[in-house]
Amino acid sequence: MKIVTFCEIDESLLGSEHTVEHFQSGTSGDAQVVVLDINTIFEFEENKGSVCADKFVSIAIVEDDGDYDAFKNFGIDAWIKAEDISQIKNLVNLVQKRFLS
Repeated sequence: MKIVTFCEIDESLLGSEHTVEHFQSGTSGDAQVVVLDINTIFEFEENKGSVCADKFVSIAIVEDDGDYDAFKNFGIDAWIKAEDISQIKNLVNLVQKRFLS
């Protein structure tokens, strides 16, 4: 599965079975999962058409409760708290099963 990150994240947290690309470094398109944070939401919105597959899932990293309010207007599919980022691989596997199967 192809994952594109719009924010800084330790690639090893996503698992070696996935192809991980960083938006700032260039992408090949057709991402099935996108990871973003509050600082990259507008960059994601402006570029999701060229970066994402027709069917994709967005995962937002939330720093504080105020981030939820901002993200809810953008149709984000899943959230993970920044302090729980070590569990993001589990969330990726869950959204793959629920949304992309």
